[in-house]
Amino acid sequence: MAAPPLLSLQGIMLTFGGKPLLEGVDFSVTAGARLCLVGRNGSGKSTLLKIAAGEIEPDAGTRFMQPGASIRYLSQEPNFDGFLTSLGYVEAGLSPLDDLHLAQTILVELGMGGLENPSHLSGGEARRVALARALVSQPDILLLDEPTNHLDLPTILWLEEKLSQLRSALVLISHDRSFLQKLTNETLWIDRGRARHLSSGFTEFETWRDQELEEEEKQQHKIDRKIVAEEHWLRHGVSGRRKRNIKRLTSLLTLRKDRSQQILPTGDIKLDVSEAQSSGKLVIEAINLCKSFGSRKIVDQFSTRILRGDRVGIVGANGAGKTTLVNLLTGVVQSDSGKLRLGAGLEMATLEQSRSSLKAETPLQDALTGGGSDTIEINGERRHVIGYMKDFLFKPEQARTPIGKLSGGERGRLMLARVLAKPSNLLILDEPTNDLDLETLDLLEEMLADYKGTLILVSHDRDFLDRIASNTLMSEGSGRWIEYAGGYSDMVSQRGEGALSHSNSAVLQKKQNNKNITLHNLSPGDPPVKNKLTFNEQHALQKLPKKIEELSKKKIKLQSILDDSDLYKREPSKFDIATRSLAETDLELSAAEEKWLELEIKKESLGK
Repeated sequence: MAAPPLLSLQGIMLTFGGKPLLEGVDFSVTAGARLCLVGRNGSGKSTLLKIAAGEIEPDAGTRFMQPGASIRYLSQEPNFDGFLTSLGYVEAGLSPLDDLHLAQTILVELGMGGLENPSHLSGGEARRVALARALVSQPDILLLDEPTNHLDLPTILWLEEKLSQLRSALVLISHDRSFLQKLTNETLWIDRGRARHLSSGFTEFETWRDQELEEEEKQQHKIDRKIVAEEHWLRHGVSGRRKRNIKRLTSLLTLRKDRSQQILPTGDIKLDVSEAQSSGKLVIEAINLCKSFGSRKIVDQFSTRILRGDRVGIVGANGAGKTTLVNLLTGVVQSDSGKLRLGAGLEMATLEQSRSSLKAETPLQDALTGGGSDTIEINGERRHVIGYMKDFLFKPEQARTPIGKLSGGERGRLMLARVLAKPSNLLILDEPTNDLDLETLDLLEEMLADYKGTLILVSHDRDFLDRIASNTLMSEGSGRWIEYAGGYSDMVSQRGEGALSHSNSAVLQKKQNNKNITLHNLSPGDPPVKNKLTFNEQHALQKLPKKIEELSKKKIKLQSILDDSDLYKREPSKFDIATRSLAETDLELSAAEEKWLELEIKKESLGK
């Protein structure tokens, strides 16, 4: 006899704004299950996970948890309110019987120190801390909503290994195909408010989904043909047998009503990149480029040649210098030494990872047009902004919606809409897959395959890199970058190991070693540690907060200048100066924040 489920949801119904989101959804989680929730953005996956976690109540339906079973939930946007340190946040997830040292251990494994102020964490750091809290107590059920978002590839590989060893039942939402393929053995597809179950993992899902949609399309076609036949009879055959055919007429009206109420699959996003005239054959030539910040080498003696049509993937841990390398190759940041040659006729468009150019109060329409207009130019033709919005699955009534009210997936589609509208023959995509659903990723891949220009892609999505990249640049640590032919899997075959290795996790390991001093007592055999900060360190600790504040204000001011969508056409020199200055300010700000954190950790460890 099968064991009863640890968690069961039956007949779950929920309506938002008068529109049904979930209609009679059932699913259960048994001990040791590995289940993935899949569906388009906005289909209700995250909402269903919140219902499973007990975070929100459905309009109808029941939720049952086995008495004594424990559950942990990782949301896309964790709430750090009331916590002064990351360690305090993680410790709050422990049960009374758990060892407090578990919180310290898991944070160190994730490259965090425990003393970080949660309100000052980057997206990747916040995700690591939230993961630490979810994993620390090894619950019976672990609910994870986009756990790989904003994580670097070494951390994703670490998380894969960690989850594969857990005894906890897993319910995962993720856009990372490789992650889902390796961790799941059953699938729940949320589609138009209803759930369809597949007793296999994600590996078989897409083939099964396409078969289901194809069969549904055949059935819809049969219904459409039947309506046409019945309408023909209504016009030409009803008069002679009126009374006997009342039932047939009633059936036709019912058929029409059912067909009109049938919810069709969500349309696909329409991706069309604005292409500039072709660049020269040589796009970028770099010879022995070097870049350091203080004693830290970011790029050391790096050389490459990028030709028109190349698709260059860039892989490495957070902090390895991927964005710096891109800025060096595109001339946005000056190298310390070496030569850079850019090809003729380059028109560059960039999709930034931080999305800092999206101001929360800006209406969606203005974010696309630059404000003061209701049209946008695509491939030399003016289009009404509402029509362009529809291409990216936005509704007309969303035109005046502030960007801050959009979901993560909607903001991701908006960034794509903005960058693809700019004429380009060199496309820079920094983490383009964040928050996009699998169907949109498929279409993005198809668009990039047809793009005649050159592509530089920074990504932690292994499947995406395999499908797109013609060659891959891999960070080997200490500023060394090695170029491999092919995508991520090809790089692993040539290199003999993936991104999680001793060499390319050197930056992460250095951070861990620095932070361990605050979490563990030194043994008597360890070398002596200075018992006070040097004069220069004390001086820097006093001055850095003001410097960080000034740099932050400067960054905001430069970003506001670049928010002017017409600046490039009107004043290209001012645009170039502002772009370079923003990149340099961002790097200087990151270095200052890292130095301040390092000194604060050292000060705390000395008890000062």
